[in-house]
Amino acid sequence: MSVLKKIKVADLRLGMFLHGFDGPWLKHPFWKSKFLLDDAADVRAAHGSGLLECWIDAARGADVAPAARTSVPLVPVIPPAASANVPAPFAEELQRAANLCRDARAATVSMFNEARLGNAIDTRACLPLVTEISESVLRNSGALISLARLKTSDDYTYMHSVAVCALMVALGRALGMDEAGCRGAGMAGLLHDIGKAMVPLKILNKPGKLTDAEFEAVKSHPVRGHDLLFQGQAASDAVLDVCLHHHEKIDGSGYPHHLCNEAISLMARMGAVCDVYDAITSNRPYKAGWDPAESVARMISWKGHFDQAVLSAFIKTLGIYPTGALVKMRSGRLAVVVEQNPASLTKPVVKVFFSTKTNTYIPVERIDLALGEANDAIAGREARENWDAAGIDALWAGDLFRGVPGR
Repeated sequence: MSVLKKIKVADLRLGMFLHGFDGPWLKHPFWKSKFLLDDAADVRAAHGSGLLECWIDAARGADVAPAARTSVPLVPVIPPAASANVPAPFAEELQRAANLCRDARAATVSMFNEARLGNAIDTRACLPLVTEISESVLRNSGALISLARLKTSDDYTYMHSVAVCALMVALGRALGMDEAGCRGAGMAGLLHDIGKAMVPLKILNKPGKLTDAEFEAVKSHPVRGHDLLFQGQAASDAVLDVCLHHHEKIDGSGYPHHLCNEAISLMARMGAVCDVYDAITSNRPYKAGWDPAESVARMISWKGHFDQAVLSAFIKTLGIYPTGALVKMRSGRLAVVVEQNPASLTKPVVKVFFSTKTNTYIPVERIDLALGEANDAIAGREARENWDAAGIDALWAGDLFRGVPGR
C-alpha cells in the first residue's frame, strides 16, 4: 500500500520516491509521472521548478527528514482504489475526477496559451496529466468521461481536449490496447485540437453562423496543429496523425486530405469518433449539447462517417444509454441514467424523478435495472430540450455538477 505524504519541494532529497507535484502539470520539470529520485540533477531540477509542494510515497523510497516532518503535516493515505489497477466505485472516482478536471483545465489553458504565443509544444510535459487521466479511466471509465462532458460553452475548447483524452483511453481499452497503448491514445486525444490555438477566439466563440472565410479558418486547425507539434520534435507519429486526420471520414468526404477507409489509421478513426461525440454532447456558443443517448443514436445513423467497428466498441464503452441520458420508463416515469452496468448495456442504474401519468415530480428513487426486483425498464429516449438540463445533470453528478470548471 502506498504511504503518500505532502511535503515542500525544497525538502526533496535523493532516495525519495516522487509521486507527483501539487501544481499545474505543464510547470512540472519531468516528463515522468512517478519515479525514484536517484539522480542529483533531478533533485536540482525539482528545487528549481518554482513549485512549492509535492507528494512522495514513503513506502517506495526515503521518508521526510525529521526536521521537515515537523514542519509539514502528513496527509491521509490514499485508499487502495487510487491504484490504476484497482477498480473504483463510480461515486468514489467521480470525486477524484472532479479534482482532476480542475487541474486538467488549468494545464490545458496553459498549453493553448503557449501555442498562441508561437511556442513549440513538448508533448513529454503532458505525460503526467495523460497518465492521471488514464489511471482514472482505468479505475472507472464512466466517472471522468461523464463529468468532462459538463463543460460550459466558454470552456469548450480546453475541456474538449480533456474529454477526448479520456474517451480515447476508454476506447483504446475497449479495442484491446494495453496500458501504454491507452496512454498513447490519450495523448493523441489531449493534443488533437491544439491547432485551434492558432484560430482567432472571436471565430471559435462566435454564436452565429460562420462565414465561408471563418469556416475555412476553423478547417485549417488540423494542419496548423500538426505543424506546431512537429516543430516540438517530441510528438509520436500517432499523436501527429490524429491531430492531422481526426476530421477525415470513412467515405472520403472529410478533411484535410479526403482520406477514406483503410487509408485512415485506426488511431485517427478513434479520434474521429471521440471528437464528434464530445462535440455534439457539449454546450457550444451556437447550440446546446444534445442528450448523450440521442447523440449515440445519431452517430449510428450517419452512414459513411465512422468506422463501424470502432463506433461499436465506443458504444459498448459508453452504453446505449450513457450516463446523463434522459429516458422514459415503461411505467411512465422519467429517469436519468446515473451509472452503467457493463454486463447489460440496456439495463443501467437510473434515478426516476417524474411521473408522466400524473404530470408531477415524484420522490427521486435509484433503481438498478439489472436486478430482478427492478420491475421496470427503459422504453426509450426522452427529449432533453423539454426539461431543465442543469437539474437533470445534478441528479447524477450531485454537488459536483456545480464544481465543474467554468460553472
